[in-house]
Amino acid sequence: MKRIKFNSPVVLWFAIISAIVLAASYATGGLIRDRFFVCYKTSFMDPLFYLRLFTHVLGHQNLTHYTGNMMMFLLIGPILEEKYGSKRLIEIILIVAVVTGLIHILLSPNTGLLGASGIVFAFILLVSVTGTRNENEIPLTMLIVAVIYIGQELYNGVISSDNISQLTHIVGGAIGAVYGMSVRPRRRSSY
Repeated sequence: MKRIKFNSPVVLWFAIISAIVLAASYATGGLIRDRFFVCYKTSFMDPLFYLRLFTHVLGHQNLTHYTGNMMMFLLIGPILEEKYGSKRLIEIILIVAVVTGLIHILLSPNTGLLGASGIVFAFILLVSVTGTRNENEIPLTMLIVAVIYIGQELYNGVISSDNISQLTHIVGGAIGAVYGMSVRPRRRSSY
């Protein structure tokens, strides 16, 4: 008989915590989300400013926003967690959270940022580099994904006004590509 395995702890806990944050947001009319899970410009003396640099990736506007991010997150994340390990996956999540939060505050100080889409796009570019065996090679698949993805985000950023931060997607994707090119997946032990 097959059993259910908690196969990817970082990815699964991230999705579970994000779902709890979404439920708490609905229960409080968005108060919890807006106070703790949206990154926006505020005083550097406010301790919550620093917390929100990390936690904004756990907040989502609504169920559609959450499911859109989590579908890709849960699809790609376990592959990366298996290849790179839990610690490195946490590392990239934290890097993307802080960098996208800071860039957003610098370039869009009058709007808030929330959601895991920067991480999702980092994962997309990271997974496209993951199969590379030689450090001196750049996979053609990664270049094609990057061109299509960045082209789409630039097009969406110019054409639409949908309150989606295409810049966050581009920055997250760039971080994923750079991380993937500079950090090798962990080696599996052979028995």
